[in-house]
Amino acid sequence: MNLAVRDVRQDLGRFSLTVVGLGLLLTVVLAMTGIYNGIVDDATALPDRLDADLWIVQRDTRGPFAELSRISGDLEERARVVPGVAHARSYVSHTIQRETPQDKPIRFTCLGLSWPDDRGEGLGIVEGRPIAQPHYEFLVDRSLGLGLGEKIVLGRDTYTVVGITEGMMSSGGDSAAFFTLSDAQRIQNDSPNEAIRLDREARFERVRDSEFARDPELVRFSANPAALIPSLGPVPISAVMVNLLPGVDAQSVRERFKAWRDVSVYTVAEQHQLILGGMVEKTRRQIGLFRAILVIISTIVMGLIIYTMTVDKMHSIALLKLLGARTSVILGMILQESLLLGGSAYVIAIVLGDSLFEMFPRRVVIENEHRISLLILVVLISVVSSVFGIRKALAADPNEVLSG
Repeated sequence: MNLAVRDVRQDLGRFSLTVVGLGLLLTVVLAMTGIYNGIVDDATALPDRLDADLWIVQRDTRGPFAELSRISGDLEERARVVPGVAHARSYVSHTIQRETPQDKPIRFTCLGLSWPDDRGEGLGIVEGRPIAQPHYEFLVDRSLGLGLGEKIVLGRDTYTVVGITEGMMSSGGDSAAFFTLSDAQRIQNDSPNEAIRLDREARFERVRDSEFARDPELVRFSANPAALIPSLGPVPISAVMVNLLPGVDAQSVRERFKAWRDVSVYTVAEQHQLILGGMVEKTRRQIGLFRAILVIISTIVMGLIIYTMTVDKMHSIALLKLLGARTSVILGMILQESLLLGGSAYVIAIVLGDSLFEMFPRRVVIENEHRISLLILVVLISVVSSVFGIRKALAADPNEVLSG
């Protein structure tokens, strides 16, 4: 290693700049890996943490995470009476973008919990408490930046943060906020006063112009709010989460649900496959392509630098050959320089990653196994890059030293 270190010292400036450049490239490679892992974790966090054995969704859809799903609000009651079912909870989800009182834009996914059966105790609350009343309280993920006691106006009501969760994200990377089911539906279906008035008038006109106009009482009744008209039905939900009794065969219960012609049923594992095989698949392929391009660029840059350093010392290499130095010593020096270059860049990538990844807008998940994989990749790049210099060193002619 002495020859390699001495050679690096003679051209320390170029070596240092190359190390920094490669370190930045490797940081991006590591970031791509972490971003993909973060996307996978975010996409699967809700089905994992909501702790349901089966998900009942709209027939022939892949909802509620990979696709929109709308089912009747009374499906929860139907599911509860199926033998083997311990609990059934409604699930609604929609995205909201608002501004805080400080004019700061915030975007989050609003999720409805079947209060009081589900108060949010199983969501991993790190600060505060679960939802204690049916209205005007909600839980929010720490990533949204809201603190305990903060208030936000949604629709016609003001809601207060009573609990903070951690790592609860939607499949799109938005922070999750948990309301009671009724509040989530109220927020989702809120309309301006003028829109409500126009809807009532339009409904009134349709009934008055129909065959039901012979019944004045029915015409008058049609102008009531939609919630007071039984024929309009309850507000739809996205899915029903089912928990089974201990020891119950999930497949047998699932077959009962599959006999219902208006729904489809999925396990948590199938929800993972739907999410990762659909909405995350294109992201995975795109990130993989970027990583491959960066690895190729890193290999070419390292190869050119090693080649240039070898060309600069061709006279010294020829002199070593003339003095009887073994070829393995010369080749080892070039390989050691390449490994030193890659190793230094790897250290910079790890240090920068640990310092900067927390500032990224999307979660970056880096485990030790990813760092080890990057180290192995760097060693391979270093070995491949050294081939450029080794081939040039093998071409050195000792006779050139004698000829001047």
